[in-house]
Amino acid sequence: MVGIRDIAKEANVSISTVSYALNGSARVSEGTRERILAIANEMNYIPNLAGQNLRRQKTDIIAVYLASYQGTFYGELLEGMHQKAVELGLELIVCSGKRSRLFLPQRLIDGILVLDVTYEKEELLKYADLGYPIVVLDRQLTHEHIRSVLLDNKAGSKKAVQSLVDEGIDKLYIISGPVLNHDSSERAEAAVEVAKASNIECEIIEGDFTEASGYSAGEKMDLEQDLKYGIFALNDEMALGIHNYMIEKAYHVGKDILIRGFDKNQVTEYLVPPVKSVSYSKHKWGAMAVESLQKMIKKEEVENKIVATRFEN
Repeated sequence: MVGIRDIAKEANVSISTVSYALNGSARVSEGTRERILAIANEMNYIPNLAGQNLRRQKTDIIAVYLASYQGTFYGELLEGMHQKAVELGLELIVCSGKRSRLFLPQRLIDGILVLDVTYEKEELLKYADLGYPIVVLDRQLTHEHIRSVLLDNKAGSKKAVQSLVDEGIDKLYIISGPVLNHDSSERAEAAVEVAKASNIECEIIEGDFTEASGYSAGEKMDLEQDLKYGIFALNDEMALGIHNYMIEKAYHVGKDILIRGFDKNQVTEYLVPPVKSVSYSKHKWGAMAVESLQKMIKKEEVENKIVATRFEN
């Protein structure tokens, strides 16, 4: 690989002169800079960004860590992150897996956004102890170098379940997300609270936020004739699954079976009958997270933030 020593030899100048020219320093004349840049281009020189970033103590690159790329959930969220990053002069990379977590301690990135249940708390706290800025979107952590940007899961969930209670349901089924998932826990807790306050029988069936788990949840429901059931799927992927199951089994969805979801994706809106869902701006959520991280990188004061949710019956 061509280095600055090779360029210096070809240009018959010192290594420091080449370095000044490549980095735009005023210590070399415009003519010398243009000649050196031309030689570097001819020799297919590729700058060592890791070395440059180490000297600058910044990369202007941030990373978001996701547990999965599956489903329709991430598109709008990532677009919000990307647009805000560009606005702030940052580049955003999307990561998944353990090896990419070394980018932060190796200083290849300036900070991270985390929406990945597999990214363990202990590892995040270790990096925070080293002073790296971290924004979490999927849990609550208390540390001077960690901030959270979380959804108001409880407010939206309470309104969704209350809408089922107001329809006169006899029993509520909740299809939960993965065990220990922050959003699932908060949504389920709020749903149970409303059901208990209304003296409605309630049962939780474990899912994993996938359409398939929503479908299989239907097989575990004991549905009696002449009773009305409310189903609160804790995301819309599972709402789609349980809707498809009920339609296939010829249940009267919208009459005897009422379904509510969370995330309001476009698919559930076009079902017949449509699934009513808790909504929020994924675009705004992503943008807020990037903005918080950028302020942390710049050593500015940042508070934890909550993203509003709403349910329209």
